Amino acid sequence: MMDKQEMIKTGTTTIGIVCKDGIILAADKRATAGNMIVGKKFDKIHQIDDLMAVTIAGMVSDAQLLVKLIRAEIKLRKVRTNVEVSVKEAANLIAGMAYSNMRRLSMFPGIVAFLIGGADSNGYKLYNIGPDGSITEENDFTSDGSGSVFAYGVLETLYKKDMSVEEGKKLTLKALNAALQRDSASGSGFDIITITKQGLRKEVSRDLTTKIE
Repeated sequence: MMDKQEMIKTGTTTIGIVCKDGIILAADKRATAGNMIVGKKFDKIHQIDDLMAVTIAGMVSDAQLLVKLIRAEIKLRKVRTNVEVSVKEAANLIAGMAYSNMRRLSMFPGIVAFLIGGADSNGYKLYNIGPDGSITEENDFTSDGSGSVFAYGVLETLYKKDMSVEEGKKLTLKALNAALQRDSASGSGFDIITITKQGLRKEVSRDLTTKIE
């Protein structure tokens, strides 16, 4: 039987930043099982609505399933009510799913954390959702995963209130670089997306893997 330590985890550094003109979400691309790197192109940022996306950190299978369920539930609510789902509503929905997922009877309890960012009629919103279902609205920045301790060092030092998305992207790259340099469970590349009035856009997608010939 597969040991818990051998089950695939994402390792992970995820980052969310609130800017005056948008939201930035970023994540590395490495998936690990214990000390082994089992994936170098794993997508940890997923669009769940037109102007909403989540980052994932935790067990891969649980994360993938929950993202599918979240997308389906948001679509269903929009069809039933003919009203757009707010970022806060989506965050509460995800928190409920995370709570149920972690507490279901299983030999391998599901542990998945999310950052959700998006835009709605209330502005730009960012939430941190713990694997226990806890939910925190973030007014500036947040980070999750094994590399977050390194990312936080940069974010705490350089973040400025009301910074622009362009400034935020530069800060995100610095925070990601700090985490990727020091956290062995994060790496192999990264993705950065922005959510603004112009829509959801992938700003950077970089593969850092190299082969020795």
